[in-house]
Amino acid sequence: MSEERRIRVGAQELAVALDGPAQGEPLLLIMGLGLQLTSWPIELVQQLAAAGFRVIRYDHRDIGLSSSCDHLGRPRLAQAFWRHAFHLPLQPPYTLAELADDAAGLIAALGLEAAQVAGISMGGMVAQHLARRHPQRVRGLNLWMTSPGGRLLPPPRADVLRLLLSRPDRAGYQAYGERFFQAIGSPAYPSDPAELRARVAHNLARSFRPQATARQLIAIAADGDRRPWLRQLQRPVQVLHGLADPLLPIAHGRALAKALPQAQLTEIPGWGHDLPAALHPMLVEAVQRAAA
Repeated sequence: MSEERRIRVGAQELAVALDGPAQGEPLLLIMGLGLQLTSWPIELVQQLAAAGFRVIRYDHRDIGLSSSCDHLGRPRLAQAFWRHAFHLPLQPPYTLAELADDAAGLIAALGLEAAQVAGISMGGMVAQHLARRHPQRVRGLNLWMTSPGGRLLPPPRADVLRLLLSRPDRAGYQAYGERFFQAIGSPAYPSDPAELRARVAHNLARSFRPQATARQLIAIAADGDRRPWLRQLQRPVQVLHGLADPLLPIAHGRALAKALPQAQLTEIPGWGHDLPAALHPMLVEAVQRAAA
């Protein structure tokens, strides 16, 4: 049974769930774009806890049950898209670096010196900033299906990009969510339609914050290329990426590993941009390698 609470971190109140032995090795899981702590499959969380980790999941600011940032105003996603396309500067409502500061503050607020860190997609980008800005808080890095940033890396598949930039209302989100997660899923490990439908419905009932997703998209676009400083990170790093990822193609994972001389890259055939049950044991093993 997860222990859930809200924890004050600076000006934000973050929703947090804790699993596993209280004295276990702390493991901070950082979720991706627009997704809540409940988007981590509970089976994966349980396997990590059974391996001895104290698993820490949380909602980013502006997401789920954490503090809302709607006071920052309605994000102008279309305007940001064209400014980025024409290499004009972007002013995001908040930055990925600030989200990394939230993560560091959470580790401290839990009374911990440091933690193993696993970030997926946007969460992996936040994890990179966390390791740079707060190196004393990070023992090992797990960067899954993520990117170092940079304009020359390949974009998402066209149909996925169209879905990513569309913003359905609450009434239409159930159908949209099912369609989107099917589109980015793993060809070799397809989702069960009933399970996917239930997962989307559960997260929708918990929270619906489409403006937050748009704000995070702008933060990603504004962040730029992290490779000039990535090589400075002196931590064990496990980079895992799917060969069938339609959102961040494999070139992103390869570029990330190349920028991190100490990284171990694992490429997985048939893996898309999700967390299928068949791959959970492999993910647990990667976390254990980073912690060794």
